Amino acid sequence: MSADELADALTSGASGWLVLSVAAVLPILWAFTLVLHFARPYVLRFLGSLTLRFGGDVWWLGYVLFRDGLMILTFALSMIFLMPNLYIGLGLPITAPIATVILAWALVVKLTRDSDDDASAFRLVSVLLVIASVLYIVPQIYGLEAQDQVDALNAIGNLGWIPGALSASDGAGAVNDLAWPILNISLVLITLTAVALFVRFLVRLGQPEEEPEL
Repeated sequence: MSADELADALTSGASGWLVLSVAAVLPILWAFTLVLHFARPYVLRFLGSLTLRFGGDVWWLGYVLFRDGLMILTFALSMIFLMPNLYIGLGLPITAPIATVILAWALVVKLTRDSDDDASAFRLVSVLLVIASVLYIVPQIYGLEAQDQVDALNAIGNLGWIPGALSASDGAGAVNDLAWPILNISLVLITLTAVALFVRFLVRLGQPEEEPEL
């Protein structure tokens, strides 16, 4: 093997390892995202027990910063699932692109509506986050992480087909029949979402801001 071939092998291997590491870490980020989102009632009760207004403001701003920042970080890392060479080539979770799109919709709701004061907006964000997390965590655990457990799954009820059904490919060239349709639909949806958000921004550009009710 020449030096160039060795360098190419190390580069491609390192990039694949990095992407798979991100995919393995994302369930933790999803779990923390859900915990911080649904911790809002507890945070409000805790703030109600504080006697210093400044301390309450600091706690609330810190909570919002971590909660929304974690959602944005999870979405940014999830963008790798919209890249065909990674999603198909590495056999990432089959519904990960759809989960990315739904997470984007949750962020759009938070951007366009006040989900902290609007109960319906908060419920909508909650539902979107739960659906997106399930669409990612389940195929990640029983698809990508279980690809080397086919024999064990077959031994407990012929369930060895589950990892292949929940992964975009088996890593050896066999592509799941649903992988490309899911990826293409997700790319179309994320594009339409971005276009709609941009059009909304242009339409509202220059309009006076609504004054909050006192």
